Amino acid sequence: MRTSELILYRNMEHGQILKDMTYLMEHHALVDLDGSLRELLFQCMNELLELSASHGFEGNLWHTYLTFLLANDENAYSTACEIVGEVQGSVNAIALHDFTVFKELFDYDFALMEEALGTNCLTILLNGYKNVEGNGKVFNKRIRDRICDLAKALGECGDAAEFKDCMTQFYKEFGVGKLGLHKAFRVEHPEGGGVTIAPITNIAHVHLDDLVGYEIAKKKLIDNTEAFVQGRRANNCLLYGDAGTGKSSSIKAVLNQYYDQGLRMIEVYKHQFQDLNDIIAQIKNRNYKFIIYMDDLSFEEFEIEYKYLKAVIEGGLEKKPNNVLIYATSNRRHLIRETFRDKTDRDEELHTNDTVQEKLSLVARFGVTIYYGSPDKKEFGQIVTTLARNHGITMPEDELLLEANKWEIAHGGLSGRTAQQFIDYLLGRPE
Repeated sequence: MRTSELILYRNMEHGQILKDMTYLMEHHALVDLDGSLRELLFQCMNELLELSASHGFEGNLWHTYLTFLLANDENAYSTACEIVGEVQGSVNAIALHDFTVFKELFDYDFALMEEALGTNCLTILLNGYKNVEGNGKVFNKRIRDRICDLAKALGECGDAAEFKDCMTQFYKEFGVGKLGLHKAFRVEHPEGGGVTIAPITNIAHVHLDDLVGYEIAKKKLIDNTEAFVQGRRANNCLLYGDAGTGKSSSIKAVLNQYYDQGLRMIEVYKHQFQDLNDIIAQIKNRNYKFIIYMDDLSFEEFEIEYKYLKAVIEGGLEKKPNNVLIYATSNRRHLIRETFRDKTDRDEELHTNDTVQEKLSLVARFGVTIYYGSPDKKEFGQIVTTLARNHGITMPEDELLLEANKWEIAHGGLSGRTAQQFIDYLLGRPE
């Protein structure tokens, strides 16, 4: 088997199974006196099964594994295809060479290997394997389905050219690697490694229609986000206002709404602001639009991270890429805590206006600011009745609102969050 001749797809993550299986393809006919080949086969089967179980793969697990490798490998060809689709030139011919090897791997007949090593266990994994129903470990069903569908399509390709066309179309439609397949990410620091952008595999499936009220605020957020994903000028956004009013939910909702148009989101915490330049360097040349999301952003007067954030947003020598925006939520309009003592301190300064401008300059770098205020009693009632209707709660409206008013008095006041918690309480009661 010619896997040693692969050019673009050489250093693939999770590629050890392929290396071991290739070794077995080349050496299974040897006399296995010490049982090492048979042991290696069972080790490969174990790893293949565990990978498939954790990702929810079904069908021909050899095909889904190979497809998983192809869908996740970021190389000169796959990253070019996510930008322009079919490419021309030398890299196109090299890709066809590699896909010829993969076509041979797809078509490999394991019967002789099973006979030589005295086992038929491979047949179970290659012929319509079914995953465990309700497997809670499946990390993302949407991605699972795309991999399984692609594996089936690749398995039906007649030759390497058709195989290449199928794979190229997948790159164009869905992208490649973690940035292509996933919606949201967090920043991690693996031990001994640098800054890593890691997928968040389980995110809330909230949609804008689920957020009752705040129509003006949502429209401002939608208009800015649509301009961004469509390649027009857009601004950094600050969503501020009272707690529990849907600021964070609105940002999650725009991600779900515009993911299919290339929108991605990276969550960054305050202590990670020093990593922003490294994060931007990893995403600036990709064919996606990235929102760097900062939830509950605020600074105490002794915290100076905001000065670093200012330079990254606007003010550093390096221009912020056109495919990156910053969206933040905060309960504070001006982000940086101010006290009456600040006024006393400023009275003692020679240039008091300079201090004021220093603390206001961060929020000025957000071109769009959107206010989310607590609802009044009537608006709160509308939110409750709408949520109750959406969840199939049939309680009489007068009784529903009376119970909701009792709930909000005891549980944090008037807010969308309180309304949702009340509905969750009703749904959780025994029949």
